[in-house]
Amino acid sequence: MRWIEPAPPRSPVGHSLSLAPLPDLHPLVSQTLIRRGLTCAEAARAFLSPDHYNPTPAAGLPGLSAAVDRIQAAIRARQPICVWGDFDVDGQTATTILVSTLQALGADVTYHIPVRARESHGVNIPHLAEIIDYGAQLILTCDTGITAHQAVDYARSRGVDVIISDHHDLPESLPQAVAVVNPKLLPPEHPLATLPGVGVAYKLAEELSAHFPSPPFSPAQMLDLVALGLVADLALLKGDCRYLLQKGLHVLRNTQRLGLQVMMELANLQPSSLTEEHIGFTLAPRLNALGRLSDANPAIELLTTRDPARARLLATQLEGLNTQRQLLTRQVTMAAEAQLRADPALLAKPIIVLSHPAWPGGVIGIAASHLVERYHRPVIIFSAPANEPARGSARSIEGINITEAIAAQRDMLLNFGGHPMAAGLSLEAEKLPAFRSAIAKTVAGMTGEEEIEPVLEIDGWFDLPALDLSLSENIEQLAPFGPGNEKLLLATHNLRLKSAAEIGRNKEHLKLTVEDEHGNAQNVLWWDGGGEALLRSTLPAEGRFDLVYSLRASDWRGTRQVTLEFVDFQLIEEKPVQVTKPRIEIVDHRSAENRLEILETLKRSNLQTLIWAEGAHKKEVNGRDRSELESADVIAIWTTPPGRDVLRVALERVKPRTVHLFAVSPSDETPEAFLQRLAGLAKFTILKKGGRTRLSELAAASAQREIAMRLGLEWLAANGHIVFEADGDALHLSIGDQAANSYLGQELSLSLQALLAEISAYRAFFTLAAKDTLLSSTEE
Repeated sequence: MRWIEPAPPRSPVGHSLSLAPLPDLHPLVSQTLIRRGLTCAEAARAFLSPDHYNPTPAAGLPGLSAAVDRIQAAIRARQPICVWGDFDVDGQTATTILVSTLQALGADVTYHIPVRARESHGVNIPHLAEIIDYGAQLILTCDTGITAHQAVDYARSRGVDVIISDHHDLPESLPQAVAVVNPKLLPPEHPLATLPGVGVAYKLAEELSAHFPSPPFSPAQMLDLVALGLVADLALLKGDCRYLLQKGLHVLRNTQRLGLQVMMELANLQPSSLTEEHIGFTLAPRLNALGRLSDANPAIELLTTRDPARARLLATQLEGLNTQRQLLTRQVTMAAEAQLRADPALLAKPIIVLSHPAWPGGVIGIAASHLVERYHRPVIIFSAPANEPARGSARSIEGINITEAIAAQRDMLLNFGGHPMAAGLSLEAEKLPAFRSAIAKTVAGMTGEEEIEPVLEIDGWFDLPALDLSLSENIEQLAPFGPGNEKLLLATHNLRLKSAAEIGRNKEHLKLTVEDEHGNAQNVLWWDGGGEALLRSTLPAEGRFDLVYSLRASDWRGTRQVTLEFVDFQLIEEKPVQVTKPRIEIVDHRSAENRLEILETLKRSNLQTLIWAEGAHKKEVNGRDRSELESADVIAIWTTPPGRDVLRVALERVKPRTVHLFAVSPSDETPEAFLQRLAGLAKFTILKKGGRTRLSELAAASAQREIAMRLGLEWLAANGHIVFEADGDALHLSIGDQAANSYLGQELSLSLQALLAEISAYRAFFTLAAKDTLLSSTEE
């Protein structure tokens, strides 16, 4: 990654600028404003404070006037209106705004959000027909519909009008709707041009209320919803988008919505100090989990209910779905990484295209985003179940319009749509190889056969002592951050790594302590830097390095503090210091016919030999499971490990000089047998142990990976068999009392099937591979 040093601020005509646009600003804030084109006092004030910004009238949106006229006519005539939304947070919040507005204005209104598993995106005719059969005379879409030509034509044939409010890229021709409200119809520089679906819905609500002499509500009351949708949809924070987010964050910090209040409570968020990051990393993923793994329609009730008990129930269900989303995403990401390791040629292409029949469609987009961050190239991940079309989610990088690249293959596709940075598509599964080849050529043409090198534009260099609360509070004036107003990137010279610790429920993050040449130290958080990412990184344990990070003020248990977030580092020395580990002697007994006799002889000759055995093997050979391992010179690996991660942790704990390989593999289990055995363990835990156990204990008892046990428990919970709470490794199980979620159960079952197959494949590899490759494969 190439670092770009901070350049002197320049005026629009290229002259260097030294005068601050406003007095009393920190030099870094002034320089940033100028670099971002805010060179005069008026523009700087409007950027820093929404009180100095003049919002654009809603009437500036094309098609809005016709939409308002038709909705007013429907309200006067008591014609039933159906709001058709989308299942992401942008669609959920847009639907809530329009439904709440229409209800307040006296309309006869219902709503429908497609269930992802059955309907996918867009306006589908079968459900549209049902809605019309129930009497709807006006369909109002939000965050969807711009490509719904057939659905609009069908509604017209039934005598039903359609109003489309959307923000997605325009097709070659617009549907024949009564009105089409889409900011993409505006010039790119227009202050409303970057509105997402919730922004369009808010402007429509604003204009509707203005047409009623004494509106029973203020649209400003719904700005908390606007803030949620803006951040979740990664809207470009220019013009009215930034203004609406600034105002919306203020409303969100004081929200009266019971559902949001309970969500914040359960997520341990302090409402008064809420930022756009809390929306993006905490609130939005929970709401998105509904649409990804279940039915997003209850989100409208969550965001509007005045019943405290109902709000708590719905918010608690979100917590469970979000945990399941995290688990499935991690599993898909790890499986995708395994495909790339197995076939490195995939990384030689300008775009990564992966598929698997068992990957849940609800999380492949998140997994694609993780791979984009890691490999800095576009990624498309397909869920391709047998006898069904392959459905994919695409994510891209700056400089490559992924929707344009996909559109170039339209002859192969069933459908597609999206933005320059993200898209969805589907095609017949047998066309995937041809599609992979064709889109690779298209992307190569976009980049001129050259790989786009990622760059970091550094905003300023600072010594560690200067990174105080005062500096972070000054930087906070430039917030909210996001697309179009990126977080400031700061850098510090000549540091060394003092310590690194994995943190988080699944040890997925890193807490680094860095120190300068004068002994000044700072903690740095590296999100998603733990686990496998730690294995792949080259952390400079001894050498000195320069560090790039972002700096923000945060609240920790009511105390204001400075938070540094890791972005990148560059070694100052040419090479990091290499630490040579003592070579481990490997004695291979895997092909021996009398392995049990050899083990007994080994135990007699060396009483200190540690025998690692799990599942049924533990009792058979009087061994120890992974939780009972300790430092020893000699270890005998009797049970074949279920994965490289389990083997690595075991070897780190034992630190052996000699390893005896026996590799006796447990019998392969079908997902049904695995789940049946896990259900038995769960029942025993509930009846005999008060429901208390540990994930690691269950994994060792089953000779499985912890993620497999977690998926199995999630499946049992999704099907109503158990309820479980997790606090890190600790689990509390109880008898299930909820209705089954069949869709989620099916997604979890497919993921478990893929994971068990992966475990079986690793055990086959461990049994047959050259002995010297087995332990070296844990040191990646």
